[in-house]
Amino acid sequence: MARRNRLGNKPKVIRIPKIGNIMDRVVVGITGASGIPYGIRLLEVLREFDVEVHLTCSPSASLVNKHEGDGRSWDEVLALADVLHDNDNLAASIASGSFKAKAMAIVPCSGTTLGKLAAGISDNLVTRAALVMLKERRQLILVPRETPLSTIYIDNMLKLSNAGAIIAPASPAFYNKPKTLDDNVNFIVGRVLDLLGYDSEIFSRWEGSD
Repeated sequence: MARRNRLGNKPKVIRIPKIGNIMDRVVVGITGASGIPYGIRLLEVLREFDVEVHLTCSPSASLVNKHEGDGRSWDEVLALADVLHDNDNLAASIASGSFKAKAMAIVPCSGTTLGKLAAGISDNLVTRAALVMLKERRQLILVPRETPLSTIYIDNMLKLSNAGAIIAPASPAFYNKPKTLDDNVNFIVGRVLDLLGYDSEIFSRWEGSD
């Protein structure tokens, strides 16, 4: 039975793990940074794997979706996850290290979120769940998109990298001869999936050169 959050609403559950066969659990955070198509595409592709996806989003992510999304409503985006958590609910399952989650990816990751994580501030569920990953020595993947980068931004990324996070900037390659924006989105999402341990065929890999 789905747990209720502190507001009394049930998290949205799309798929139910098989009894006796516990799925991997992956936490996805979407913040209010530009680059939301990366986060949406990650949610889409994760549905192809035997993984339970827990999602929490910054309030401003829905606003960014209006400007950068593909026309789907925010509710349709949220429905791509198995379990949806209110970003204000610091009592959610993913806020505890005893909750067995394999990894977390914040896609895209805003500069504000980077700064809070570098300072150890867990004032919402995105930051709390991410700091749980660090303290539990589990995989935390951060996908910033900002450019150019200030010294403060770079220092925060270095601090988080030293703490165990993987910094995976949204910098698509061009050796795969991208023809559309979707090709670039798929490249970044495919690399994030590699880091999560899921082998996808949504982008062309480098095969060497003579």
